[in-house]
Amino acid sequence: MPSIAAVSAAAVRPGIADRLSQMIRLRTVSAELEARGAQPFEDFVQLIAELYPLTHERLTLERHTDFGLLFRWKGSDRAASEGAVVLMAHYDVVPVDESDAWTHPPFDGVIADGSVHGRGALDDKGPLIVVLEAVENLLAQGFAPARDVYLSFGGNEETSGDAAQEIARVLRERGVVPWLVIDEGGAVVDAPLPFVPGRAAMIGVGEKGIMTVRLSARGAGGHASAPPALTAVGRVARAVDRLGPHTFRPRASQAILRMLSQLAGQTPGPARHLLRLLGSAPLLTARLFAALGGEPAALVRTTVAATMQAGGTAANVLPSQASATVNLRIALGETVQQTILRVRRRIRDPLVSVRVLDASEPTPESPTDNAQFASLADALAVSHPGVPAVPYVMMAATDSRHFHRFAPAVYRFAPLDMSNAQRASIHGVDESVEIAALERGEVFHRALLERVAGSSGLPPESAPRAATERSSA
Repeated sequence: MPSIAAVSAAAVRPGIADRLSQMIRLRTVSAELEARGAQPFEDFVQLIAELYPLTHERLTLERHTDFGLLFRWKGSDRAASEGAVVLMAHYDVVPVDESDAWTHPPFDGVIADGSVHGRGALDDKGPLIVVLEAVENLLAQGFAPARDVYLSFGGNEETSGDAAQEIARVLRERGVVPWLVIDEGGAVVDAPLPFVPGRAAMIGVGEKGIMTVRLSARGAGGHASAPPALTAVGRVARAVDRLGPHTFRPRASQAILRMLSQLAGQTPGPARHLLRLLGSAPLLTARLFAALGGEPAALVRTTVAATMQAGGTAANVLPSQASATVNLRIALGETVQQTILRVRRRIRDPLVSVRVLDASEPTPESPTDNAQFASLADALAVSHPGVPAVPYVMMAATDSRHFHRFAPAVYRFAPLDMSNAQRASIHGVDESVEIAALERGEVFHRALLERVAGSSGLPPESAPRAATERSSA
């Protein structure tokens, strides 16, 4: 592995902020595709071709669906395809509520105060650009990987589109079982838990499943002046109310226990002993995190959130039907089938229809005692010295879930420094990324690729074999 000095000394191409600014100015909002058309997405594909000429000259590019970009950097070793590296990101973004007051216009890509501002700066054009920067810089240095490296970029992740799913299907069909997959997810954060000081690189080793359910009920319409005891709206409202925070029992996954045990090592005082205790007591941990509420509770239980409701045509008319849409994030260790059965039992109303609109299972957990996770820690030692790699559970969904079904080691980590305010700005207001964070992110990916794709970076003989066995299970 290259030394810290060697990797850091290699000059980062100037102008990374300007290049990200150009990306942000392209309004690639996948939820607005019907209204705005696909031109911004095609413009983005053309833009990266102009900004990263070596990448487009020396890597092969395939288009999968209208929005999937798959670059292949062919390795020099004949067995390289058995240990490929897949670096993932997406170039679509979520919409902006025009009533929100942004300090800088969300699609202007303003560069100010040492940061790049705008929608997508963190989710996910910032993480995407540091991958491209690292590859372009390595190509300029004459680096040639021993193993295959794939760049998988999707343009409809925010609408749960099929670009990444199709890319994963194609690679699996070709017999490519990645040795390592990295997608968005965790970041380098301050105080990862309220009582844990210092910084940590939170690396998602698994992600929760997703289920969207529509609850609906019918009732007698009529004039609102003489309502029945329970209207269609009231029946649906009661069903939603019954799906409270305690609908699902808390459970601490192995990833959470590993997170606590590792954080104990950097925590002084009595809190260290508490973390060690929690790391070895799953029942106690589950109950404590559930009692804390918010993100800690979401780490240990399936969450339920009513997100949409509909019913009625006028203020003085009883609606004959009403509905509510409920979004659930399924905890690791549970299944879609168990979840929907639990929802129906909690509602306890045969007159409320429960329809599953879409669902995906939670992913398996990737290990942390393997060469892949160690490689992430090694790269962090170069880009973020002294920051430990800590596993956790990803609560949101990523494109990498399509790879986690057949790849042995899938991790969710964007190597960018993010404050609490920045994390809150994702899908929110005033999204921004520091230019220095982008530069460190590029160093991370460059160090990682030199570590895992260099001539000495081929996986142990057992790694491809284990991956093959898993993919056929």
